[in-house]
Amino acid sequence: MADSLLFNPHTYDPAHFDPETRRLLRATVDWFEARGKRRLIEDYRTRAWLGDFLAFSAKEGLFETFLTPSAEAGDAGDGTDKRWDTARIAALNEILGFYGLDYWYAWQVTILGLGPVWQSDNAAARARAAELLAQGEVFAFGLSEKTHGADIYSTDMLLEPLADGGFRATGSKYYIGNGNAAGLVSVFGRRTDVEGPDGYVFFAADSRHPAYHLVKNVVDSSKFVSEFRLEDYPVAAEDVLHTGRAAFDAALNTVNVGKFNLCTASIGICEHAMYEAVTHAQNRILYGRPVTAFPHVRRELADAYVRLVGMKLFSDRAVDYFRSAGPEDRRYLLFNPMTKMKVTTEGEKVIDLMWDVIAAKGFEKDNYFAQAAVEIRGLPKLEGTVHVNLALILKFMRNHLLAPADYAPVPTRLDAADDTFLFRQGPARGLGSVRFHDWRPAYDAYATVPNVARFREQADALCAFVRTAAPDEEQSRDLDLLLAVGQLFALVVHGQLVLEQARLTGLDEDVLDELFAVLVRDFSAHAVELHGKDSATEPQQAWALGAVRRPVVDEARSGRVWQRVEALSGTYEMAR
Repeated sequence: MADSLLFNPHTYDPAHFDPETRRLLRATVDWFEARGKRRLIEDYRTRAWLGDFLAFSAKEGLFETFLTPSAEAGDAGDGTDKRWDTARIAALNEILGFYGLDYWYAWQVTILGLGPVWQSDNAAARARAAELLAQGEVFAFGLSEKTHGADIYSTDMLLEPLADGGFRATGSKYYIGNGNAAGLVSVFGRRTDVEGPDGYVFFAADSRHPAYHLVKNVVDSSKFVSEFRLEDYPVAAEDVLHTGRAAFDAALNTVNVGKFNLCTASIGICEHAMYEAVTHAQNRILYGRPVTAFPHVRRELADAYVRLVGMKLFSDRAVDYFRSAGPEDRRYLLFNPMTKMKVTTEGEKVIDLMWDVIAAKGFEKDNYFAQAAVEIRGLPKLEGTVHVNLALILKFMRNHLLAPADYAPVPTRLDAADDTFLFRQGPARGLGSVRFHDWRPAYDAYATVPNVARFREQADALCAFVRTAAPDEEQSRDLDLLLAVGQLFALVVHGQLVLEQARLTGLDEDVLDELFAVLVRDFSAHAVELHGKDSATEPQQAWALGAVRRPVVDEARSGRVWQRVEALSGTYEMAR
């Protein structure tokens, strides 16, 4: 019997969505399954462009339906099923990750390219984008540069003003997905006649224009991650999406929207790899016994399984906060870098645990696992590195742990609604003023689960650390030390949303207990890391060692969780 906690193409039925969403998600699964594993892997190995997939998407209206806000969908008859719905976007992320990150990447950078457009007051540009989506086009996000990366303060894309209100744009962009084929590229630059933030401009460019020069694909992959250069590219007034500070805000708010997609892509990769790994290990005979008879193998696969379940629980719950966000509720600004940093690094751990079990099998060219082991590394490094996202998470620590505010409970959000706030987030500042609901009730609800209670001791200890031993002004400039603190805080937030989703879904308490045993070990490891930091004070070192805990061991519970893992063997194999 298939595990209901993991995506399985053979049994997948997204009945919790409306009929058209359900049809499109199932059609996507069926397209990949009909294509088959051999073709999927061969396309990956030969770096084939994704033309067939994009043709399928255009024929079915996949990107058009999922990425056109209802306000841009035209008349009511045309736009009934079109909306920007984070829940179904997350579902498609998982499916595309499951079959290959190259497919997800073309979709992801289309989302980023659309961000500045849907945030713009330029109605003509929005209508043009909607029409391009209807034609099956992809989009690109022209922000980063070879010399400056994503440092938008230092952009060298220069716009020379013209008498008619337009500009001539000259400059290059680097690491721009879909830059080879995008019907519209949202490009960030600055005016030559205005200094400072008032000179920023976001404008729409077309990759097919003669003044748009495609230099190369900067990666050895089916993902076309381009370098392109504009030479006197004509930017008409109707091509301008944002100017001044609004252009800066559009860049950051677009990343807020797009960053979220990395977590569910990571989940999809891990799920496909897990089916392969467990099936191989269960059927591999070593020294006269199945590999899975060895205790260390069982532990590694069980740890991988519960970590993956935790990734899914956290990400599903974070969707609800995204969809319920508004000017007075910006909690998503913490949960977003959490999905980007914590969930994607958990994905790396999941793959590593399974790889330790299947060993050389993980290199074989006829398996999905070989590409999973490579592609899982990229997700923590896209849309900001782990360090950037940890530093962002730290901005919320004191308010989250020590200063809860009252909020109405956020329900599970699977309704067919347009998440319009994501395109009117407003100025990208004021993070220190964001407030959160009390994290403790989520833990209190599972106080009888031994390892949840054990982890709660560590969470309470972290609150005491923030009150009595937090980094002083000098230490606050030591990012190395701060990142260790950030890892501890991230675990508390991770556990909170896992528990909230567990409550909403009735998760088996054996799985939850086993997951929190892992989190107790993780917290202890990061506490030891903090203890060893060069600048850690004696009180901080003492606190760190005092926060170390041993998980509550229960062999019967671990055995029951192992049975769930073992049952995955043979339940999914992609057709050749």
